[in-house]
Amino acid sequence: MGHREAAPRWKEFAAPYFDDYQACATFEDFQALELYQWLQKDCVRAILVDQLPIGFVSYYWECQPTRWLEIGIEIYDDKVWGKGYGTAALQLWIDTIFQQFTELEHIGLTTWSGNKGMMRTAEKLGMTKEAHIRKVRYWQGHYHDSIKYGILREEWVENKKKSSS
Repeated sequence: MGHREAAPRWKEFAAPYFDDYQACATFEDFQALELYQWLQKDCVRAILVDQLPIGFVSYYWECQPTRWLEIGIEIYDDKVWGKGYGTAALQLWIDTIFQQFTELEHIGLTTWSGNKGMMRTAEKLGMTKEAHIRKVRYWQGHYHDSIKYGILREEWVENKKKSSS
């Protein structure tokens, strides 16, 4: 799933400026990738729709000693884009992370100016645009911006209270 095609559509939006994608002819080829090992870690969860994987959510420590954590998401199946699965998955993921790391006060998300869907999702989740770093992603002959979003624990709790009332 997600690594069969030579140039999948999802890779156009998932940090395409990193030349790290490899298509795999077989599942065994996929298992040989470092990505396969990473997908088995506790910091990654599959997104399932009708028991079928459509992508994953993840977190990584930008700097664990200072409690700086970032989240990410990839949805491979473009037929389900725009149907709210990403927003729902990230809502659950943010809840999970704040429950798991009780000392954590901030969750960040970094995207780029070419991924309008991710920016909309971050805003729907109540995240604040914290940084707009201009022209730091060069891809296909053009510069793009890096966009950073974040949400504080108290903002997340308050937003949940508002949405449940």
